[in-house]
Parts: sequence; structure tokens; C-alpha cells
Amino acid sequence: MGLTDTPIGERFARSLLAKDWAGVEDVIDPAVDFRGLTPGSPWEATESKTLVKEIFQHWFEPTDEIYEILDVSTDRVVDRQRVVYRFRIRNPDGDYVCEQTAYFDEVDNRITKLRILCSGFLPSAGGH
Repeated sequence: MGLTDTPIGERFARSLLAKDWAGVEDVIDPAVDFRGLTPGSPWEATESKTLVKEIFQHWFEPTDEIYEILDVSTDRVVDRQRVVYRFRIRNPDGDYVCEQTAYFDEVDNRITKLRILCSGFLPSAGGH
């Protein structure tokens, strides 16, 4: 399956987890309508550059090593798309598992409206 055959939600998730910020920006509309919720913090952005630099790069700092993608699945809820991705991440504080669910709208092969709910970094204790 080539990159263009891969669903946009999976391309977004895999770019995000690879910290491929240019790849993330490539699938997000410059005027994105973004809202996210992580444990304890709501997030909002109306520009893809702000979303990547001030939110995603804050969520996944340089010391955060995303070293295993456990699952990526895509689906639809009527006309809204969904991607769920679970991954293992480690940083100086420990080893964690995290899952995010993203709901999004797509126009012309770009994500225009994006909502993400994050489980937070949960201590992995060697499990999934």
C-alpha cells in the first residue's frame, strides 16, 4: 500500500508518532479547527503551524521517545472519520503507554476539523 493509499487518519497518526512535524502539517489544513483534551488540560488552535509547534511539540517533547506503535485503527462515525492510536513512549521519568482518539473532518485530502482525546501517559509496567 503506497502512502497515497493510506487513509489520511493513519498518515496523521504515523507522522505524529514519528514526530515528523512536516508530515503532520502536510495532512492538516492551514486553517484547522482543533480542540484537544489531555488529563488536566484543554487545548485549542486555529492554525496548523500553531498546532504543531505549540501543542504537538509540547505533548511530545524532544526527550519523549515514541519507540513502539501498538495499534492504529481507522473508522467512520457517519460522515466523521476516526483514528485511534496506542503507543509506547519513554522519557527520563519512565516508560509509558498512551492512547489517543482523534475525530476529524477532511476536505481535499486535508484535515480541517480535529478533536483529540488523550488517555495521558500511563505507566506501562511491561504491559499493553
